[in-house]
Amino acid sequence: MNNVVAVIVTYNRLELLKECVFALQSQKGASCDIMIVNNASSDGTDAYLKELNNIIVYNLPENIGGAGGFNYGMRKAVELGYQYIWIMDDDTIVKPDTLFELLDADRIIGGAEEYGYLSSVVLWKDGTECKMNRPKIKKSFYERIELLEKSLVMIEQATFVSLFVPALNVKKYGLPIQEYLIWVDDIEYTRRIAVRNNKKSYLVGKSQVIHKMNNNEGSSISKDDIQRINRYNYAYRNDNRTYRFEGIKGFLYYTGKCGINVLRVIKNAKNHRIKRIFIIIKNYFSGLFFNPTIEKL
Repeated sequence: MNNVVAVIVTYNRLELLKECVFALQSQKGASCDIMIVNNASSDGTDAYLKELNNIIVYNLPENIGGAGGFNYGMRKAVELGYQYIWIMDDDTIVKPDTLFELLDADRIIGGAEEYGYLSSVVLWKDGTECKMNRPKIKKSFYERIELLEKSLVMIEQATFVSLFVPALNVKKYGLPIQEYLIWVDDIEYTRRIAVRNNKKSYLVGKSQVIHKMNNNEGSSISKDDIQRINRYNYAYRNDNRTYRFEGIKGFLYYTGKCGINVLRVIKNAKNHRIKRIFIIIKNYFSGLFFNPTIEKL
C-alpha cells in the first residue's frame, strides 16, 4: 500500500479512462495506488475494470455526479488509511513526473500539516492553458514569495483536475458537497480550505497534466451550445450556495457575477438569449433556498 491514492471518478469515457490509468501507472520517481469510482457507466467500463489488477474499484449503482463520486472516493480513501488523496477526472492525463513534483512540493513546504492542498498546472491537448481549470492566484501570494524560486505560488481556488489533498485536511475540513452533483463542487471545496479557513495552498508549476476536453473554450452561458445550457442551472445554483458560505461579501460578488453574465448574454449570445438569462435569474433567487451541509468525517 502506497501512502498516496489517485481517486478517479468516471462516467462513460472508457478510452480516456484507459489512458488516464496507463499514465498513472507510468509515473517515474514516485508511485501511487489507484482508486476508480465508476458512476454507473454503460459503455463497457464495468468489463474493463474487472480486468484490472491491484486497483481499487467501486461500481456505484447509479450516477451521483462528479461531486458525489469525489465525495464517495475521498471518504473511502480516508477510511482505508491513505495519507494523501490525489483527485482527478477520467480525462486527466498525468505526465511521468507529475506525482514526483507534487511530493517534492510537499517536502519543500514542510509536510502535510503546512498546507491545505496542492494543484498541478492544467494544460489542454495542444499544450496551452486549459481555460476551464485556471486557478485563482491569492492576492497575498507574496507572503511566501521565496517559494516562487521553487515554482510554487499561493492560490485560493483550483479544480479537481489533479488536486493533491492531505487526508488530515479531509478529516478537518470535510468532504465535497455531493448535492452539487456537477460543477462548482471543486471551487467550493478549494475555497473552503484556502479562503474560509485561510489554509495556505499552492499551485505547483513543475507538476503538469493534460486535460483532454473536447474544446478549450471554457464555460460561458453566453456562448455555450444550447444543448448544454441546462447544465448551467447547477452552475448558478451551486455558485449561489458557495458564495453565501462567504457571507455578505461573497454574496455581493455572486450578485455582480450574475449581472455581468446577463450583460454578456445580451451582447454575445447568438440565440436563445431569454432562456440563458432566465437560468441566471431563476437560480439567483431559487438558489437562496439550496442549503446542503458539509459532511465531516
